[in-house]
Amino acid sequence: MAKLCAGRVVVVTGAGRGIGREHALSLARHGAHVVVNDLGAGVDGSGGDVSPANQVVAEIEAMGGKAISNGDDISSFDGAERLIKAAVDTFGDLHGVVNNAGILRDRMMANMSELEWDSVIKVHLKGTFAPSHFAAAYWRDQSKAGKPVDGRIINTTSVSGIYGNIGQANYGAAKAGIAAFTVITALELARYGVTVNAVAPVALTRMTENLQPTPPTDEEREAQSPRWIAPIVTWLASAESKDVTGRVFETSGRSFAVAEGWVRGPSHDPVDDPTRLGPIVEELLAKSRANSGMDGRPGSWPQPQKK
Repeated sequence: MAKLCAGRVVVVTGAGRGIGREHALSLARHGAHVVVNDLGAGVDGSGGDVSPANQVVAEIEAMGGKAISNGDDISSFDGAERLIKAAVDTFGDLHGVVNNAGILRDRMMANMSELEWDSVIKVHLKGTFAPSHFAAAYWRDQSKAGKPVDGRIINTTSVSGIYGNIGQANYGAAKAGIAAFTVITALELARYGVTVNAVAPVALTRMTENLQPTPPTDEEREAQSPRWIAPIVTWLASAESKDVTGRVFETSGRSFAVAEGWVRGPSHDPVDDPTRLGPIVEELLAKSRANSGMDGRPGSWPQPQKK
């Protein structure tokens, strides 16, 4: 098997279990030196235990790969800085950051507490920004010093963020923010030889297995296995992907697709009188594609339920 990432140094956050674990193992099988970051917290972000990260490191070493574990909190600047420094200090360089760590605190928006909002935004959105910030600074300095840079940032968004899902205003807002962050930072970092992309995975993990109304069948478990997410992340982390940036890939055991971002739909000349807008808006909406639902198909967005 060709090793796509031979000798590349890649950080994976939230890599102790689930999707992140599959990323770390796949990257290692393809020759990457992996920093396995995991705080070891519960699904809601509480607690901490570095043993899952240590176990993934042991699995990588058993297959002949190189890895270290890291238990820093990537939603803090200090923790994110230490994480990136650990990669460079241990393996001598940095080629990729996979921002995968996340938590869930689902609640209908009217019932959502400030803590439930803040904690999810912090882990997902700031926890994507902070490691990316320090990695970008490292690559910028390398580039300015005249050294070749072939960097990768791979973020984790969600269909809940790009299409919308009831009960996940905090999670969806964070994931939509990550999609926008991906597009913007792809533009900013291209000058340094860095690409930025994102994946929107659908998988059964400890974060999602309790969200389904009925227990999944064996066929559903296979179709939603986290193993289906790792191939695109591994490829995006490789040198082969150098010409792909600013894109979001939907991936699961059922489909693999590129998500298309917001586009300008039907338009009208500017209007300065609000009393004229009713029929104009009606005409524009009649010509436009309806919102996509969680399956990504235009028009499948569930209509809001009115009392």
